Amino acid sequence: MLFPRGDGDGWARCAAGHRHWGLFGAAGLLVRSGGAVLLQHRAEWSHHGGTWGILGGARHRAESAAAAAAREAAEEAGLDPADYTVTGESVDDHGGWSYTTVLAHAVERVTLTALTAETLAVAWVPVDEVTALPLHPGFAATWPALRSR
Repeated sequence: MLFPRGDGDGWARCAAGHRHWGLFGAAGLLVRSGGAVLLQHRAEWSHHGGTWGILGGARHRAESAAAAAAREAAEEAGLDPADYTVTGESVDDHGGWSYTTVLAHAVERVTLTALTAETLAVAWVPVDEVTALPLHPGFAATWPALRSR
């Protein structure tokens, strides 16, 4: 299945001058089920390739963070919004650019597969084993606070 390129795709700079993907910010979905979270192994060619993080990407111009996270999770791994319940959001504001982690709970750990070239694998990772993986730097920085939520 092909997904259209969104109007938010592109690089932006935050107030600190750092380069971030998503002209209107970005969002990702952190799904927890029991003692595990759903993570994505990012393709080598992507920004911070080869690392693990959450399914997500650039927000479209008029898209909420929850809608962007749901869209990206469906595009990248086939995750159906009916398979989880959103429980909250956590915003990492960089000054003029932000990344919103949409928190969710799944009753069952659905089996998923990588659907796009951006994803090497998708896996349910036990919470206690997350930091043993090579993590995307942004996710690594926010994981301690997200884990407690």
